[in-house]
Amino acid sequence: MADGNGEWWRGCVIYQVYPRSFQDTTGDGSGDLKGITSRLAHVASLGVDAVWLSPFFKSPMADMGYDVSDYRDVDPMFGMLEDFDALVAEAHRLGLKLIIDQVISHSSDKHEWFVEGRASRDNAKADWYVWADAKPDGSAPNNWLSLFGGPAWEWDATRRQYYMHNFLAAQPDLNFHTPQVQDALLDTVRFWLERGVDGFRLDTVNYYVHDRWLRDNPPLASSVAGTNAATTTYAFQEHLFDKTRPENLDFLKRLRALLDEYPDRAAVGEVGDEERSLQTLAAYTSGGDKLQMCYTFDLLGPQFSAAHLRGCVEAFENAVADGWVCWAFSNHDVMRHVSRWTRPGENPDAVAKFAIALLSCLRGSICLYQGEELGLEEAELAYEDLRDPLGIRFWPGVKGRDGCRTPMVWEAGSENGGFSTGKPWLPVPQAHRSRAVDVQNGSDGSVLAAYRSILALRKRHPALTGGSIRFLEAEGDVLAFIRQHEGEKLLCVFNFAGEPASWTLPAEIRDVEITALAVDVAGVLGGVLEEIALALPPVGCFVGRIG
Repeated sequence: MADGNGEWWRGCVIYQVYPRSFQDTTGDGSGDLKGITSRLAHVASLGVDAVWLSPFFKSPMADMGYDVSDYRDVDPMFGMLEDFDALVAEAHRLGLKLIIDQVISHSSDKHEWFVEGRASRDNAKADWYVWADAKPDGSAPNNWLSLFGGPAWEWDATRRQYYMHNFLAAQPDLNFHTPQVQDALLDTVRFWLERGVDGFRLDTVNYYVHDRWLRDNPPLASSVAGTNAATTTYAFQEHLFDKTRPENLDFLKRLRALLDEYPDRAAVGEVGDEERSLQTLAAYTSGGDKLQMCYTFDLLGPQFSAAHLRGCVEAFENAVADGWVCWAFSNHDVMRHVSRWTRPGENPDAVAKFAIALLSCLRGSICLYQGEELGLEEAELAYEDLRDPLGIRFWPGVKGRDGCRTPMVWEAGSENGGFSTGKPWLPVPQAHRSRAVDVQNGSDGSVLAAYRSILALRKRHPALTGGSIRFLEAEGDVLAFIRQHEGEKLLCVFNFAGEPASWTLPAEIRDVEITALAVDVAGVLGGVLEEIALALPPVGCFVGRIG
């Protein structure tokens, strides 16, 4: 957890809660804040340090709460401000930090700021959003594209201008070139700081500032253009001007200065920046005057190999001198990693246990997504059950994000897995019910037990939470590295392959005593030291102390 200097966030373990799918207490089929509060003991039992709540603010729910219409209030779907205060109190009682989403690159088109601003071109909030005249032929101001498909511009008949939206047309982008906008947004951050939150997850943090001259984005090189364009044409452009602008650093410094007015607060930024993600992460976390940490999408894709993971981590270590990263394998926007990484014929539970051991041994902070501690796989949903606008628009080529957002399962024998007494907003898969919390509690061989054991192991060893990382050479699909902090030196070796592997100890540690670290769950760390080599089972690993 903390490194002794009050930096609780450095090396911490964060657990992400998707409020609509965690626990319903009203029977309306949607999770709520009281439900989260009632289940925080489970989260604490995992041995995590912090809880991150996805948005619960007042919203028309065009994009499941990522379209905020009031930054200072709770949507009635989730409860009231008093329920939030009770949640904060319970989290702190259990020793958990509380992190909340801040979605400030854009708002809902129902937000009072946008309603006022679109009324005319000369009102007090006329420049609070990104407005621009049409080209002489009536087309959009430039070639910028929306991540959710089509142009990033929507025509407004009242102002007779276009407004910019990086996402849905119902999510207009705020204009960070207007000082009053920055001031107002920082005031909303202060509102939650005063209510006791410990940190913020900053949604689309590199999207805040746009190019004030609205220059066209250039196309990507033909060798890479469109390689990720299964959902939209967004991937055909190099996004030089619609995001990741240098002026964003100035706002992040203002945000950090606000956080520093309150003790022990932290912010983690979501960086979605295609080819430049590591450079952006480095810029946003360097110098101690911007964000404490960021995460990228490097490990949230289908690639599952020693070479890919080593490449991502080494690239980060080389690019980021004094910054800090938060690694994650799953979240609310991507297919669950057990489904992404389990190959035909493999045991998903083995992959789940391997993954948490690997994640816990990486240098950085780590983030878990609700349900992964149960080994939940991606849910297969029918088109008529979808709620995600991305999936609805691009079905069947893209099924959207609902498959990872289905309700948490608490009791296998209860209706809807104990999530709700009413019809859930998304179906509860029958396969998930067999993996419910009450089934896995007390089972030494369960994925849940493995999570608790591995996270306890991480917490016991400073080399894993704050130490350095150095990779060792390995053949095949084996990843080997040393984590070191002060007097502690740990050897971590992972076999990504579906077959057994042998890894010969390098000369530098061949004659040094290596003691396997004890783990309470059989089969999690299945590697065995045999004289000068490690015998690793399929999708197996070894963690031991050197010296």
